[in-house]
Amino acid sequence: MVAQVIAVEPFDLVVFGATGDLAIRKLIPALYHRDADGQIPAEARIVGTSRRHLSDAAFRQSAQDAIVAHVSKADQDDAKIAKFLARLSYVAVNATGDEGWHDLADHLRGSDRILVFYLSTGPDLFVPICEKLGEVGLADRARVVVEKPIGKSLDSARAVNDAIGRHFPESRVYRIDHYLGKETVQNLMALRFANSLFEPLWNAAHIDHVQITVAETLGVEGRAGYYDTAGALRDMVQNHILQLLCLVAMEPPPSLAADAVRDEKLKVLQALKPLTTETVRTHSVRGQYRAGASATGPVPGYLEELGNPDSTTETFVALRADIANWRWAGVPFYLRTGKRLPTRVSEIVVNFRPIPHSVFDKSAGMIRSNRLVIRLQPDEGVKLYLMIKDPGPGGMRLRRVPLDMSFAETFAVRNPDAYERLIMDVVRGNQTLFMRRDEVEAAWTWVEPVLQYWGDTDEVPRSYTAGTWGPTAAVTLLARDGRTWQEEAG
Repeated sequence: MVAQVIAVEPFDLVVFGATGDLAIRKLIPALYHRDADGQIPAEARIVGTSRRHLSDAAFRQSAQDAIVAHVSKADQDDAKIAKFLARLSYVAVNATGDEGWHDLADHLRGSDRILVFYLSTGPDLFVPICEKLGEVGLADRARVVVEKPIGKSLDSARAVNDAIGRHFPESRVYRIDHYLGKETVQNLMALRFANSLFEPLWNAAHIDHVQITVAETLGVEGRAGYYDTAGALRDMVQNHILQLLCLVAMEPPPSLAADAVRDEKLKVLQALKPLTTETVRTHSVRGQYRAGASATGPVPGYLEELGNPDSTTETFVALRADIANWRWAGVPFYLRTGKRLPTRVSEIVVNFRPIPHSVFDKSAGMIRSNRLVIRLQPDEGVKLYLMIKDPGPGGMRLRRVPLDMSFAETFAVRNPDAYERLIMDVVRGNQTLFMRRDEVEAAWTWVEPVLQYWGDTDEVPRSYTAGTWGPTAAVTLLARDGRTWQEEAG
């Protein structure tokens, strides 16, 4: 099966922070894959910038090293790599100073191609870069891509959005959340809106609760400095997890036009029940991992990795969210994310209500509720758990088994990385999978009471051993409602 290739118009893509971790691990490999598949036109240019002084040849060598390290051997082709490297160039630019900006402007001058600036930098550089682009006249027709997080609070998010908006109108701002570019997330919309099976059941009358888990086995690694100023709530919940919640809970949009989809996501965020001091206390759990073990052996605790024995930054969060509308009234959404957990997994679990009456006697065994599991990573796919009869004679014995659709097994194509889709969507001018300003600020509005409560109390994060599923209080969060987390329920 050959994937459909849709060409785009010629473009110039300028990557700020082109020698940084994100560019090396994700952006350059993603652009190579798109070029290898024939999706990038011959005239397109990719320009790397950072403070470091490099020649074009040195930058191309860095890009080649990134491809060798982060692209599978089967997808590495010498001729395609050479063609890709030939479109790369480099300009040294000081994001917070004056050096290099006019050189960059000269490098891009005279081109009528689509112009995209990708800010693959720390969030503290978003504003100064946008201001400099405006000063040298490069913002007039360009699109800008910014990574999360946008701010550290509602006020700071508004300030960042205001500053970016002074130089780039909302129609040319692309706030990227790579989770929204994953194939399984796209398939969540396909499952709901391209099939008659699920949508009639997608409501409080048939769904008992929803779980969204984003679990990592790694610790903070090289991100300790950033992570200690953010924590799990800012780093994952305010953006990734709330965006997934929106896609699960939103009403069918009239079309897949960018604002039609984003209008429905905004309605979900605005319908989230505000968290009060009391509900934050009962509906949230924060934790911090201590020394334990991972698949590779013993690992240190967060404080040891950080080198700061007094940090109260959370590395684990569990929350209950409730949506105050007709579709979801009474259906809790349990959100969970953490570092140094037993398994790397991101998934959405939709638990349906039990049958109202059983016609089977006790010998048939326990009848368990239907469950839809949408796995984002690893092994992207969808499983629908149903009750069936255990094969063989001797009476009716029931067992819950999955109908399993693995993307890798079903489609004989490489599963593109999320950044491949999202970068090309920026070039196409399609903002459907990017967060609008009002979405970002609505998410911060819901999260802020949690941050406020944690900041106002002396309570430290609950400790959990690395390699476990977080503090026991996270189990209690569901147990109070008579429920269990997916990995415990089986």
